[in-house]
Amino acid sequence: MDPRHLELLRRLDELGSVTAVAEATFRTPSAVSQQLKQATKELDHTLVEAEGRGLKLTAAGRMLADGGRNVASAIARVQADWEDYLGGTSGDVRIAGLPSALTYLIPAALQELRETSPGIVLTTVDVDLAEHEFAGMTSDVDIVVAHSLVSERPAGTEGLTVVSLTREHIDVAMSDDHPLARREELIPGDLVDARWIGVPEGYPFAAIMASIEQVTGRELEVTQRIRDNRLIEAIVASSDQLALLPRLTTPRNAGLALVPLTGVTTARWVVAVMRPETAERAAVKRVLNALRQEP
Repeated sequence: MDPRHLELLRRLDELGSVTAVAEATFRTPSAVSQQLKQATKELDHTLVEAEGRGLKLTAAGRMLADGGRNVASAIARVQADWEDYLGGTSGDVRIAGLPSALTYLIPAALQELRETSPGIVLTTVDVDLAEHEFAGMTSDVDIVVAHSLVSERPAGTEGLTVVSLTREHIDVAMSDDHPLARREELIPGDLVDARWIGVPEGYPFAAIMASIEQVTGRELEVTQRIRDNRLIEAIVASSDQLALLPRLTTPRNAGLALVPLTGVTTARWVVAVMRPETAERAAVKRVLNALRQEP
């Protein structure tokens, strides 16, 4: 049994299409298809079958894909043991994640790694996605920093390794001369008559706004939906509109005030999402330790 066939089936199971596997492995779709045919011939079982215009794994293919995950995890564990034997932790670790959490986590992690693990090279990509989209990035990077208001495991991360990094409250943001800025805390009923800058549907902050509407029985007036927190900050600071912004990474010197909200869930889990075999790497474990912050 060729381990490369197991890896190929694992990739197809996780990425969902021959085209996606080809892009992830820098091959052509025809080359991937040829390798699937070769695996089917050598194993003498049907491993994929047509589904619409694409392919899906058969029961035999899914079983072997699970075996591919086990092989990849075992190799990663051996690599981690080898790094320990050599007496040092080194290597490239790639991170992608939401900008607001990375702003809080990355600077301290970089400083700690410079002092304790100079052999680790950390590269970072900022992405702002809906909660269920973060898991798909684990095929391209080592660690995906995601968030969720519902649970410690974001939507779509089944079968992946999830490690909690911190918890952060989301506050109501407004200009520092807004009448509500003088309040020590707010309840949902205080917010229903305001105009809001929202985020796209599917983003965790939108769930807080939906909770406000559910508790009050009133629909919030959302004037526009924006992803970028810096742009939201600028609009809120210069208007009478409200928004939801993270407590730890929103600057307080930009004409903004942040007021805690009670009566609905406003704390988000900030987590690292990884493929199980990636989580076994010694360098990845070291980076995770550096990223963890006390809530």
